Amino acid sequence: MPRPLGELEDAVMTRVWKWNRPVTVREVLEDLQQERSIAYTTVMTVLDNLHQKGWVRREAEGRAYRYEAVSTRPAYAAALMNDAWAQSDNPAAALVAFFGMMSDEQRQALRDAVRIVQGPETPDVPPDSMPEGDGR
Repeated sequence: MPRPLGELEDAVMTRVWKWNRPVTVREVLEDLQQERSIAYTTVMTVLDNLHQKGWVRREAEGRAYRYEAVSTRPAYAAALMNDAWAQSDNPAAALVAFFGMMSDEQRQALRDAVRIVQGPETPDVPPDSMPEGDGR
């Protein structure tokens, strides 16, 4: 599991993920400058560090590089949650506490995700009452 992104790394990766295409240091710099004062060399160093850490791949374009995300933000969030959960000495209690912190919208998203992972089910028939040989 990779370390969580730092504040500036997250700001850079947010743009790379949002744009979902190869980006230049200049593009990221110009967007970041709408929120903060930041130097070109700082953004270049952050993107180089993200490349060294395996968050982005890069391809040379002239004397510069274009950077592209290796993974998605949802995959990053899932890895962070999985790592945190794995570190608990009581995973069930950790999940109960986590679910207790969720908003109604988050709980609905969780229910939807569980349905997707489980796949379609036969309505009104408990799984243990299905006849043998049905492929389950």
